[in-house]
Amino acid sequence: MLNCEGLLETKVKSDIVYEGKIVNLRVDQVKLPSGNTSTREVVDHPGSVGIVAIDEDRKIILIRQFRYPVGEVLWEIPAGKLDPGESPLDCARRELEEETSYVAGHLEKIVSFYTSPGFSSEMLHLFLATDLILGCGQPDDDENIRTYRLSQEITKGMIETGKIRDAKTLLGLAIVMSRGIF
Repeated sequence: MLNCEGLLETKVKSDIVYEGKIVNLRVDQVKLPSGNTSTREVVDHPGSVGIVAIDEDRKIILIRQFRYPVGEVLWEIPAGKLDPGESPLDCARRELEEETSYVAGHLEKIVSFYTSPGFSSEMLHLFLATDLILGCGQPDDDENIRTYRLSQEITKGMIETGKIRDAKTLLGLAIVMSRGIF
């Protein structure tokens, strides 16, 4: 293990500024290794999942939905936030069916990563879903989602032309493409 001595910061004080449905915002005062103090703004997030779903015809399942913070309709893999006490695997099963109506016969974890560790605690868990069958899922009441089945050629073209710009989607597709899965 690498030596982290001299890199760690210590929390001195923490103030919760906002508590929301998805995230909380806190402002921490920290002591730096140098002995100086600084401020850290932290978005506390319960974690999330993303699902790279590939059907029997080797087509990727992508969704389109409007994302208010960026003001655009984005191409994305199905994804969602962990509920309290929910495991990433259970969340992946739930979100895949809710957003696409597909149920995975096989679901395996690919990787977990921090989405924006400079200001957020969110850990996203990526899964590969195969052996898909149609279920009866429904998006949440506040979601307006369209589901698409896309070939590898079309998907690669969308990546190359910048039509897919969501980070979790790009990472998930890169991983399954590099492994020859899609």
